[in-house]
Amino acid sequence: MENSYFFIGVAGAGMSAIAQYLAGKGFKVSGSDRQFGAAEKTRVQEQLEECGIACFRNDGSGVVNGIDAVVVSTAIEETNPDLVRAKELGIKTLHRSEMLAQIAASTKTIAISGTSGKSTVTGMTFHILEYAGLNPSIITGAGLVNLEKKGKIGNAVAGSGEWLVIEADESDGSLVRYHPEVGVILNIDKDHKEISELQNIFEVFSNNVYGDGKTLIANGNHSLAAPYVKDRKFLFGTENSFGTQGVDFTAVGTSIRFRVRHAGELVRCEIPLPGKHNMENGLAAIAAATVAGVPVKVAAEALATFPGIHRRHQILGTFNGVTLIDDFAHNPAKIGASIRSVQAFTTGRVLAWFQPHGFGPTRFLRNDLVESMHSAIRENDKMFLSQIYYAGGTVTRDISAGDLVDDLKKLGTDAAYIENREDFAKTVVSEAKPGDTILLMGGRDPKLSEFAESVAELLKTK
Repeated sequence: MENSYFFIGVAGAGMSAIAQYLAGKGFKVSGSDRQFGAAEKTRVQEQLEECGIACFRNDGSGVVNGIDAVVVSTAIEETNPDLVRAKELGIKTLHRSEMLAQIAASTKTIAISGTSGKSTVTGMTFHILEYAGLNPSIITGAGLVNLEKKGKIGNAVAGSGEWLVIEADESDGSLVRYHPEVGVILNIDKDHKEISELQNIFEVFSNNVYGDGKTLIANGNHSLAAPYVKDRKFLFGTENSFGTQGVDFTAVGTSIRFRVRHAGELVRCEIPLPGKHNMENGLAAIAAATVAGVPVKVAAEALATFPGIHRRHQILGTFNGVTLIDDFAHNPAKIGASIRSVQAFTTGRVLAWFQPHGFGPTRFLRNDLVESMHSAIRENDKMFLSQIYYAGGTVTRDISAGDLVDDLKKLGTDAAYIENREDFAKTVVSEAKPGDTILLMGGRDPKLSEFAESVAELLKTK
């Protein structure tokens, strides 16, 4: 690995995590972002600078001789001023996933993969290893709540221990670059790509993990994930699975309780998150942690103190009797799981809202999204959608979130299309009654957290 790196788009979730990790390990790190350069610094710029990362405008000014490599993501276009300048100076470029693969190859790594739950399981696994005193590192796509409370971005830690936990992404195919000591496959559902394309990617990843001293762990309850494991010892799941099992599941308010059966032990476990899918997430983290040498009892104790992940079924509070939850759910499987998790603990209705992201992804997943929402929404619940989030670029806008609402209505689901989300906020707050839960869902849009806080403010004054 080189000594000096420049990140284009350093404020992004995936890029900022790697940049912070490298800075924490003593490398010289700098970067640019389109949101830098205003008279007043953004909070993320301040947080990066607090880590020792020099921040520049996205105008080529920060790319200078002496930088060993410029790191880019799939979103960076060839015309980006910083990339143009790097090529003029002959500085080599690395894709974000190449950089992460180099880091992962330099230390013992646990790579968490799957189309749903990666951020949560990555956070859980890190939390267990930290609780066990192993001083791990983490590079992930979403902030850990306890780190955010300390004023940090929360998606990276450069620990002194030998283990690194990473969120390994399949959406751009970069999953195939990783050769970790421990690989975890949570699930494989339609998202970004067709199932057949995803299976090819996970096939390569699973082959990368098999070998001396390596362990592949997969969800024994997921028909597409389980076959990649050739030894049932390294499956996780509920009663009918093998390896690390979860039994006697009980929902207790917004927490869950179950028992973990592993290698002849039966240990009680409680996680302060709702939903049966979080039992599976917890089992995946426990299984990975045991490979790193953490006893099951210690892993279960750790999860009882898990503080949660930013925008991963994050309960923002109960205001005038109405509970508000903010969730990153954006694909069919996640949306269905999120709605059902709320139904497991709420005494009233679920007033669910979803903002699709991208016209292409919405078109690709239209039928699956509609089926997911229709099958999850109960007779007394209601589904709201607002217009598709548009991040820029040249796209064909031949679909609207209103089309999905029309599909839902044809199936008999109580659904409403409110194009502007601020108008939705006013509507749902006026409709909500004590005991109801408002569930906000959507991905990619960086302002969704601010929107959730605005809904909370409206509820407080209701």
